[in-house]
Amino acid sequence: MHVMLNAQSDKTDVLQNLEGNHRAGSKQIQTATLKSASRLFGNKDDLTSVIVVLQAGTVVNVLGSDSTYLRVTSGDDEGYIFRRDASLSYESVTNQANQNQVVSQDNNQQVQPVQDNQENEKSDRMNYLLNKYGSSLAKLLFAGKIWKGMTGDMVKDSWGVPVKINKTFEGSLVREEWEYKNTWLRMENDILTSWGPMNK
Repeated sequence: MHVMLNAQSDKTDVLQNLEGNHRAGSKQIQTATLKSASRLFGNKDDLTSVIVVLQAGTVVNVLGSDSTYLRVTSGDDEGYIFRRDASLSYESVTNQANQNQVVSQDNNQQVQPVQDNQENEKSDRMNYLLNKYGSSLAKLLFAGKIWKGMTGDMVKDSWGVPVKINKTFEGSLVREEWEYKNTWLRMENDILTSWGPMNK
């Protein structure tokens, strides 16, 4: 008997690719404006790898994202910031003769392209899961389900990368506690064994 738990939020953007979104004569560039100061990490799995602290109001170019982080460039620096620290926006770049003209568009004008992009991301994510796991598992992971016995990769493909991982070693046994927004997951040798609510 499998007990399954639903994802805490919509994970349709876990596998999104923000680059290469082209239309004839123009392309979409995604930027983000920091709502608060944020650390730029060189490695999202190592929160001690801070490159620089970006101030509130800084505009960065977005190269990619998952459920927790945005991969961005700021000046000559490239790294990861927490997604919650930034507000996403789009710009349309149009080439006319030898001149590049950048036209900013507000969120109201972007409703349709964003919806189209989200549908493409859902389709890309489902195709990725189908190719990796097959039909039955792909449907469960796409729906954000978790269950005992799944691997660490499966958990990440369902819920995204955890906010924090605590790791301990006992002989050949590797225990990990993965922390998400409202839930902790316990892994033993990369297999999910249990979960529970985060104590606040």
